[in-house]
Amino acid sequence: MNEQIMQQCEETMRRGSSSFYHAFRDLPERRRHAVYVIYAFCRLIDDSVDEPETSPFTIHELKERFLNLEKAEGHFIWPALRWLFASFPNLNRHPFLNQMDGQLSDLTLLRYETMGQLEHYCYLVAGTVGEMLLPVLRDDLHVEAAEAGIALGKGMQIVNIIRDVGEDLRRGRRYIPAELMRRHGYTDEDLDNGVIDARFVAMIDELHSQAAKWFAKGLSNLETYPKRSGLAVALAAAFYGAIFDQVRRNGYDVFNRRAIVPDEEKGVLLMNVMTAFGAIDGTADSAAVS
Repeated sequence: MNEQIMQQCEETMRRGSSSFYHAFRDLPERRRHAVYVIYAFCRLIDDSVDEPETSPFTIHELKERFLNLEKAEGHFIWPALRWLFASFPNLNRHPFLNQMDGQLSDLTLLRYETMGQLEHYCYLVAGTVGEMLLPVLRDDLHVEAAEAGIALGKGMQIVNIIRDVGEDLRRGRRYIPAELMRRHGYTDEDLDNGVIDARFVAMIDELHSQAAKWFAKGLSNLETYPKRSGLAVALAAAFYGAIFDQVRRNGYDVFNRRAIVPDEEKGVLLMNVMTAFGAIDGTADSAAVS
């Protein structure tokens, strides 16, 4: 793999998600580079829908080039993806296509009605990332671990949705399902006006309770991972869980304040997770112990 191409993938991840970057940066080199490539491509997919004016490709162009990956040129991501699939034979292309389908739905499905609809969306845009990562974080095809990876991705997406309520509203999107809003007596007008009251708090807490269940399932198989891979997944989950803690500290103001986990808190989380996993030496890549 060309060193400059990999540096571009790494920089995309470092700029795009400090939490993910710090969670995965201590993986063995081959696994770490694969994570950079996966993140960089997912970032391109996301930006093609959310930031179309600055994206180098439309979502349709990305899909067409991905389907013809062997011939795709003109951007560092294409040789990076060719290296990725050549290096990890257990990696399937279907999750990448499902990811693009999920992002495409953001162009047409702007308001969600049911939790079932929302769960399907969370699978498409985030559960698929778990499917992508599994074959690069471990060398076997483990069914329960695959299901856990999907669950963790869905839980993380719920946290994203909670954190980005205001930003999404400004884009004309409402991911909080109407059935959940009705259950708490909270209206679209309330949401558009940024009303934060007991109804809103209860609604967000219920949404987060579903995320917490997916997080729990997502962390249920870490002892079967290579040690540093399990540590990376645990760190990513801890950093994401802390985002919701920050939402609470912000008084549930997800309309005007972005929940950002302070670096010092990430440092504490890092030490806590590393303690739970035991000492990590510079070369170990054996199965984790709980």
